[in-house]
Amino acid sequence: MRAATVASRQHLYLSARVLVARHYRRELTLALLARTLASSPRELQRAYAQFGECSFSEDLLARRMAAAAQLLIEQRSIPVADVARLVGYSQAPHFARAFRRRYGSSPARFRALAASRPATAARPPAATASGSLPRAGSSS
Repeated sequence: MRAATVASRQHLYLSARVLVARHYRRELTLALLARTLASSPRELQRAYAQFGECSFSEDLLARRMAAAAQLLIEQRSIPVADVARLVGYSQAPHFARAFRRRYGSSPARFRALAASRPATAARPPAATASGSLPRAGSSS
């Protein structure tokens, strides 16, 4: 593979990761992300396969679940259904199933278990702000 192709694909992958981190709360699809980055969905899949440890959908799910875990731990007054909405799920039951698969317990139980741990326990990575998807190359 040509060096220019590798560099271009790596840039595409890194740009995609940044956009997923910034906009995980929105409805994101591989096609939308590829279009935003002026690429094709297949090329974006190749970039994830070559440089990532997971696929686009796994990356998006991991980002949403980490943000949800953080909200459940740090913002106990927010209902679980609202946490689901805040991290990009339109249906709370779908969120609860995904959360249970990821962490092994329901969001409510996860929150209760976190409340019983010491405050110095490890916390999930910080969530990032959401906004509209900028065009590729813009600084937003």
